[in-house]
Amino acid sequence: QVQLVESGGGLVQPGGSLRLSCAASGSIFSIVTMGWYRQAPGKQREQREAVAVITSGGSTNYADSVKGRFTISGDNAKNTVHLQMNNLKHGDTAVYYCNVFTQEPMTTENYWGQGTQVTDSS
Repeated sequence: QVQLVESGGGLVQPGGSLRLSCAASGSIFSIVTMGWYRQAPGKQREQREAVAVITSGGSTNYADSVKGRFTISGDNAKNTVHLQMNNLKHGDTAVYYCNVFTQEPMTTENYWGQGTQVTDSS
């Protein structure tokens, strides 16, 4: 089993910044990607939006809505991933979930954190 612990959410004014962190621990065989998804108010789990993803090789991918404002980074040795969020906007209000996709010997697994709230204070 893999456990994900997130931190860094909170209340922020428009234009402000926050940094989210996620640490993975447990029986990790091989991480393929780590990333951040968000679930906006009123949306269902199936409507979670991929915000930013980083591969074990360091390649990154961002949602169009956050390009130029958010930066994802990871540390393979520590199994951690961070999301630096700058110039936050009202539309960024959501619960942010850390995600880890792993390659196991016979299968793949998808793990989720418990979520951390990011709220626009306006």
